[in-house]
Amino acid sequence: MKAPRRLITAVALVAAAATALTGCVFTGDRDAASPAPSRTPITEGVSAELLPFYGQELDWQACEGADSGAYDCTTVRAPRDWDDPAAGELELAVVRRAADSGEALGSLLVNPGGPGASGYDLVADSAQFAVGSVLADAYDVIGFDPRGVGRSSAVACFDAAGTDAYFFDIPAAPRGTPEWEAELTARNEQFAAACEDNSDGILPYITTEFAARDMDLLRAVLGDEKLNYLGYSYGTFLGATYAKLYPEKVGRLVLDGAIDPSVPSLDVSTTQAVGFESALRAFMAACVEEEDCPFRGTVDDAMTDLATLLAGVDATPLPASDGRQLGADTLMTGIIAALYSEENWSILRQALAQTLQGNPQTAFLLADFYYARNADGQYEDNSSEAFRAYNCMDYPVENDPEAEAAATARIAAEAPTVAPYWEGVDGCAVWPYPPTGTRGEITADGAAPMVVIGTTNDPATPYEWSVSLADQLASGVLITREGEGHTGFQKGNDCIDSAVESFFVDGTVPDDGLVCQ
Repeated sequence: MKAPRRLITAVALVAAAATALTGCVFTGDRDAASPAPSRTPITEGVSAELLPFYGQELDWQACEGADSGAYDCTTVRAPRDWDDPAAGELELAVVRRAADSGEALGSLLVNPGGPGASGYDLVADSAQFAVGSVLADAYDVIGFDPRGVGRSSAVACFDAAGTDAYFFDIPAAPRGTPEWEAELTARNEQFAAACEDNSDGILPYITTEFAARDMDLLRAVLGDEKLNYLGYSYGTFLGATYAKLYPEKVGRLVLDGAIDPSVPSLDVSTTQAVGFESALRAFMAACVEEEDCPFRGTVDDAMTDLATLLAGVDATPLPASDGRQLGADTLMTGIIAALYSEENWSILRQALAQTLQGNPQTAFLLADFYYARNADGQYEDNSSEAFRAYNCMDYPVENDPEAEAAATARIAAEAPTVAPYWEGVDGCAVWPYPPTGTRGEITADGAAPMVVIGTTNDPATPYEWSVSLADQLASGVLITREGEGHTGFQKGNDCIDSAVESFFVDGTVPDDGLVCQ
């Protein structure tokens, strides 16, 4: 069965790219100190079967690592199956950066997206990027790896060599043929089997609903009556799901670069294809004005030339020094990686210019950022594996040939450059467990005001999704950043930043419909 890509990803990608490509690093800047004591867990109203989890005392220790003095870390025990808490446990890795003021308003949990990105790493490596100096002064900033991710009890699949083959090997059969589909299906079956064999039985429990229940556990053991939360990208779905489950526990929630929880998988991917085509055209409009741009003429001319380049490497992949070959799928992945932030456009110009000259080095660099692959060929995290696990459990199976045909037609018409490399073979069709998630509007009746941020030309989480989520939430407040790239907070827009900071620090709810140019 053919299915479009599922590309919800993370603000953390931009942080990683900015760090590695420009040398700009945000690290801990506080004096080393002994770990702060734990607050008393909040256990009021907790059932007897959950009390061993909600009542646990946290053992904070200095974190390992070069800048560990600025942070402390702990591990939280959570039920493996929230529907049967006695059926085993898993672990959640947590890092805390104590408020610079020394008098925290409370804890501020942060999720960078994915699903599958590490909130632990985002806070430990890039706390200022994650929340900015104002919020770092006011709150204990909490990074955590959701279940299935990173340092928590994690999904594991192939080793590095197997992962390379899965992502980068060029299929032997021509694109779109039955033989091509069979080859990719076999790869997906091997990947799914490896995940099942190597993940210690946790795959059926890697769901956004269970991750949201974990967040309530974190809130309680951190000693907070209500949850304060900043969620980016997929993190908005996690935050909205929390609000659905625990509306009375919502404190100050900001959902930046929103996912519409009512949109089915096919529509998600179709809308993203159109979004990335739009972002690519915006890139080309700027590119043709630059001396180092490898394209000339109008935007349409440049897009036509890029389509020719993609078709060329699809027919004749370019070999890299490490033995991998750059085909159209990997080149498209590199393009998509760069389009998450306007700051990366210069790197994309370089990658495309080199590829036109037969050199795939920078294109591979961008694709490797997307997959969290290091220069030594090792993968720095399990974000791709966790991404697959969450999506396969969260999204119901769709089997509507008419809808699939309509989606294909829309992508071809509205995203013609992206379209030939967007459809693939659905990896979730062979996942070991059936999905348990549902798609539907989230209203979170009774919750405190929640701020939703949308960026007008966000390719990964298109603006219309933020508008929709803000409308669905009974207490949703929409603020808009006019501009390019994924997410809006901490992107150099003082209007957005001030609104978010005032909300978190003073409780000032921004005007619904605020537009920041």
